[in-house]
Amino acid sequence: MQADRSDSDADSHSDTNPDLPVVALVLAGGTGSRLYPASRSDRPKQFLSLLGEESLLERTIARAREVADEVVVSTSEAFAAEVRERAPDADVIVEPAGKDTGPALTYATYRIRQRVGDCVVAVLPSDHRVGEGFADAIRRGAAVAARTGRLVTFGVEPTRPDTGYGYLEPGEFRDGFAPVVAFHEKPDAETAREYVDAGHYWNAGIFAWTPEALLAAARDSPLAPMVAALDSGATPEEAFDRVSAVSIDYAVMERTADAVVVPVEFRWDDLGAWDALERVLPDDADGTVAAGDVEVRSVDAGDNVVAADGKHVSLVGVSDLAVVSWGDRILVVSKDRAQAVRDLVDELKERDEF
Repeated sequence: MQADRSDSDADSHSDTNPDLPVVALVLAGGTGSRLYPASRSDRPKQFLSLLGEESLLERTIARAREVADEVVVSTSEAFAAEVRERAPDADVIVEPAGKDTGPALTYATYRIRQRVGDCVVAVLPSDHRVGEGFADAIRRGAAVAARTGRLVTFGVEPTRPDTGYGYLEPGEFRDGFAPVVAFHEKPDAETAREYVDAGHYWNAGIFAWTPEALLAAARDSPLAPMVAALDSGATPEEAFDRVSAVSIDYAVMERTADAVVVPVEFRWDDLGAWDALERVLPDDADGTVAAGDVEVRSVDAGDNVVAADGKHVSLVGVSDLAVVSWGDRILVVSKDRAQAVRDLVDELKERDEF
């Protein structure tokens, strides 16, 4: 990809209004397969209350209100009613088909432009754990998006060489942001260490852009047929039918010369798999973490993750496991294989058991 533009290119957006309203776009359309069995086809992880009484979605919306003038939630038809119940004062945009983040974000951004006009869209996944400093960081990124017309992605400074995250390779920093030289997919352990040593950032999947900037980039991407269909007045279903499932990173961010990274300092974790809970919840004297509504008793057991919905779980002589009992399903997996739960779910889906 082309990593940077000339100073004259950057200055071409100098008349962009830096005080545009901010619209938080919360993504809540997926299921979160690696958090099976708590997360199921009819119970996505954004509705789970794993970190306290509030669901992950409700916690995200509360954060969004700290920085946004308006909050919009993008979700599927199957989850729209519950989103409206949990967030009655947020607007809801319904995705007519689940086709990954590329079509979802393009369609939602298009609708936000129709409703709001000129603004900055701040994209927030609904399943992250975020620490202090979030609002200030989003404001900085939104200001960059408004001032420059670039597509902003937020980079988290790694605290460990994690193989579960993608990485951002920055260019030279100027005025608080840097061009993204490359997007790197989830690496193996050795490559992850190399990325951390090289000063790469975790790709948090948090973005800021003006609708004009995102849609201009989308028109020169695999998402172009969707934008053209929306421009012609096609129905949402027709617009989604024009494109295949694709992530926003692959469809737009990796192809554009306008992607920049704004580094953030807040603590961040993608609650994508069961082993993540030991990083964000307190442990007991045996090093075991409990999530949800669960009582844990153990004998010669420790360093486990236990999650349940109203269960009493006993452990004897085991360690480094994730033990999950939710509804009528039970999962036992080694913590170091937590990412592989996705493979199990793929098999369950083929059997129509997810």
